[in-house]
Amino acid sequence: MTATLKNPFDISGKNAIVTGGAMGIGFGIVKRFVEAGANVVIADIDLNAAEAAAKKLAEGPGKAVAMRVDVSQEDAGDKMVEKCVKEFGSVDILVNNAGIFPSVPMLEMEPALFDKVIAINLKGLAFASKAAAAQMIKQGKGGKIINIASIDSLHPSMVGLAAYDASKGGVLMFTKNFALEVAPHGILVNAIAPGGITTEGTSGPIGSLTKEQMEQVLDQFKQLIPLGRMGEPDDIAKVTLFLASPAADYMTGEMIVVDGGRLLK
Repeated sequence: MTATLKNPFDISGKNAIVTGGAMGIGFGIVKRFVEAGANVVIADIDLNAAEAAAKKLAEGPGKAVAMRVDVSQEDAGDKMVEKCVKEFGSVDILVNNAGIFPSVPMLEMEPALFDKVIAINLKGLAFASKAAAAQMIKQGKGGKIINIASIDSLHPSMVGLAAYDASKGGVLMFTKNFALEVAPHGILVNAIAPGGITTEGTSGPIGSLTKEQMEQVLDQFKQLIPLGRMGEPDDIAKVTLFLASPAADYMTGEMIVVDGGRLLK
């Protein structure tokens, strides 16, 4: 009698935190996780949006709960971990998705805005990872940390994203270094580099760009994508599910580019 192979993409019963999980890529990830049977803390600065997201997923099979978190605050990581343990009993997966991308040329950049981008996109990610890893070590069963980076970790997309690009370049190298540090504990740290993804955040004005200017930028960007379309949140969510699952148990310190071939041009 042939033994039945276990589904390598099974994350049922796992407990996860997804930052910026109320909308866009974050909600796409939460939706995939809950549908796969994982329980998720939707950690977002917009509590109303997070609660609405949790309500949409109330039918399960996994559970979703909302909490308000500003990842730039020093105790954000500890609060998210505490919430996940209180609600579900453990922290098995952390997805660092929260981020901002104001478009301001460096020659017009104010130090406060630059600091804000770094505080949310890089520092917040790093200290959320620290808190989650500490809990995973305490649990003694390993875990998965997945950082949402960007193709701008590797190559600039446009003028105006100097602060964003610096933060996302930092995410790539943080991912690699932290992967080295926590590998002995069975904690795997990987990143995903999305290309152009159509979300609520990219459909309106960004920084100094009007909605019309942003539409023009996105149209020009789409012309450079070999697959001929912008990405959707689920394009990133499916790869996140892969990295969170046993299918990726021999990967750490890596970054998967999901960009429709954009970097090929």
